[in-house]
Amino acid sequence: MRLLLNPLASLLALFMLLILLIISKAASAETVQIEFTRFDTFSIEVVHIDVGGTVEWLPKNAGHNVEFIAGPKMNTLPKKSKMDVFHSVVFKTPGIYLYGCTPHLNMGMLGLIVVGNDLHNLEKLRNVKLSRIAKSVLEDLTKISKLHSK
Repeated sequence: MRLLLNPLASLLALFMLLILLIISKAASAETVQIEFTRFDTFSIEVVHIDVGGTVEWLPKNAGHNVEFIAGPKMNTLPKKSKMDVFHSVVFKTPGIYLYGCTPHLNMGMLGLIVVGNDLHNLEKLRNVKLSRIAKSVLEDLTKISKLHSK
């Protein structure tokens, strides 16, 4: 009888371990919080998250919003948030996303979100029409995103 219990106990233990791993993976979906600063910047300008991760923008200073400018599957993203409100997006598609604050876009209030460490659409971001200042900021942010992805 002891021989029968050991294989059953082992199978039960293995099953429980698999369930715990699945639950912990689902529960570990990352959430990153970004604040609008009083200096017309985002508190975190380059974010790296896993697929399924969430980014939340917190309206700590007035006069800002979030507008997606480029990224994979743009039709699945909200075009832009309302001014001075909490905004949250779950990123399900790997790639790099460019966003900015609508009223401060030309001043370079931009951010990048790299999902799944996937930079496949980076060249498309370089073709986005931006002001000279915003282009310069985008170049700096893409350099940072590449360094972190290596």
